[in-house]
Amino acid sequence: MDVDIVCVGFGPAMGGFLSTLAKHLVNDDGTPAVESAVMPGSPPQVLCYERADDIGFGVSGVVTKARALRASFPDLDPKQIPMAAPVGQEEVLYLLDPIGASRRSPALRFADSLIRAFKWALPVEHDALRLPWTPNFLHKHGGLVLSMGQFMQWVGAQVTGSGFVQVWPGTPVASALIEENKVVGVRLLDQGVDQQGQPSDGFMPGMDIHAALTVVGDGPIGSIGQQLDTHFGLPPGHHTRDWAVGMKFVVDLPEDTPLQPGTVLHTFGFPEPEIFGFLYVHPDRVASFGVFVPSWFDSPARTAYRYLQHWMLHPALWRYLKGAKLRSWGAKTLGESGRRGESHLAGDGYARIGEGSGTTNVLTGSGVDEAWATGTQLAAAVLELLKAGQPFTKENLETTYLKRRRASWVEEEGRVAERSRDGFQRGVVRGMAGMALAWLTNGCFSLGGEPVPPWKRLPTMEDYYRGRITPDEIARLREECRAKGVSLHGALMEKSGWPAIPFDGQLLVSHQDALLMGGKVQAPHGYADHVVFLYPNLCEQCGTKICIELCSGQAIAPGEGGVPAFDREKCVHCGACYWNCAQPLPDNPERMNIAFRAGTGGLHSAEN
Repeated sequence: MDVDIVCVGFGPAMGGFLSTLAKHLVNDDGTPAVESAVMPGSPPQVLCYERADDIGFGVSGVVTKARALRASFPDLDPKQIPMAAPVGQEEVLYLLDPIGASRRSPALRFADSLIRAFKWALPVEHDALRLPWTPNFLHKHGGLVLSMGQFMQWVGAQVTGSGFVQVWPGTPVASALIEENKVVGVRLLDQGVDQQGQPSDGFMPGMDIHAALTVVGDGPIGSIGQQLDTHFGLPPGHHTRDWAVGMKFVVDLPEDTPLQPGTVLHTFGFPEPEIFGFLYVHPDRVASFGVFVPSWFDSPARTAYRYLQHWMLHPALWRYLKGAKLRSWGAKTLGESGRRGESHLAGDGYARIGEGSGTTNVLTGSGVDEAWATGTQLAAAVLELLKAGQPFTKENLETTYLKRRRASWVEEEGRVAERSRDGFQRGVVRGMAGMALAWLTNGCFSLGGEPVPPWKRLPTMEDYYRGRITPDEIARLREECRAKGVSLHGALMEKSGWPAIPFDGQLLVSHQDALLMGGKVQAPHGYADHVVFLYPNLCEQCGTKICIELCSGQAIAPGEGGVPAFDREKCVHCGACYWNCAQPLPDNPERMNIAFRAGTGGLHSAEN
């Protein structure tokens, strides 16, 4: 099929691109402002393919300054969007360790002792120090608290309601069509195949969609973005070594909650110093909260779900959450390399936008508004080229799209943030100081060196728990868990001092119960598995099996011969396994032994 523009992924960046483009394809009198090359007399034919089963699935809650969003919708009333609220009260909490199980450095332990010793003179309450002010780089004053699922459904209605753009959910794109280094369209995923991708009943090969321009906005783990990075490489000095796994709950707060809509809490310090947390309050006593487990947290047993439970049980948070009920939950990985993760943004026949193009600002912890802005910038460039009758060559896209992006606040603020988190490579205290230094010097100075691939710094289970659990005990627990077909982290955490979770059946629930209560996971028949262990021998050699420990949906479990088993009926498509694999490929140490390919299904929850 021939179209004018084909788009991959329907996230915030694509929302910005399509909503801006759709407004300018037709004149006020209904005639085309620009004419289609494949359907003369009509506006350009624009298609967007989204992997998830609906356009609001597979994204997450957010607090954002909303500068780019308000520029696109100047008359935006938050009441138009379910679960949206203007930012009101905003605080940062440093969480002390009320348990004594957290692995804190001597410097942090000393700081904690000082805080406790002088708590009578400090704003310390419920084992948490409230910072007297929110740093300007973190503050979202004037912004919005959003459910991205609800927001993207609202945006989708605006885009498709125009009649000039088609959005097709539940339609994964398998690959870009590349001819002599020019992208000429995309190929959709084969249907009617077995789990290995071999033709089965009802086989139908993926359709080829040819287009003059392919817009790629499929996020940090999108298969098309991965393919383009592999084919074209990254710009010199760029990498994607920093990332985080984010996991969240959406809950009904107790009826007597004192938290008002628009309340925003940022936390750090617990359950481990490297783990950051958040709590956002939506209208009608609904709140979303969660934790980010970053790549520089050197635990081979890092588990976002278990740490999230300990986070919510912290006295400073449990006073608000006790009696709350789970509505939905979700997880995703975030590209945390910032501008250093920027790909080649444009080439012959293609352009990159959004998180997969390096838009995340790692200083402000912001990405949605930045992604949206890059979408609007590309739309303005595309309209300029269409009206001038110019082709979508690399030179033309660089002259129009890149020129706008380089001159924007996205670029300016991204450069300030570029090295702001390098200090975390050498510890939490150094990392926090590095962020402050980058902010105060406008990005001129930072602390720390170039990030190294996490597999180079990841310790073994025995080394990480040295002094807490003996190697013999770890071996015994590993065998017990392998026999049960479960991950090891729960047994290790409890053995090292973390208490068991006091399940209450409505908020504190097992991982598998959350999967059942907080969102429906679906894996349609007739598609190949999207998580693949490329070289089984590397899995057999792996002593950490970190893919099992951190899987957001417990979709990866111990398997035969040391090769993990994948159950896509539990996979929420977060991509944590892709980033966390501890076994690099022999021919490319920047890529791991897990391939995260195109696939449909995943978590069904429009609240996340």
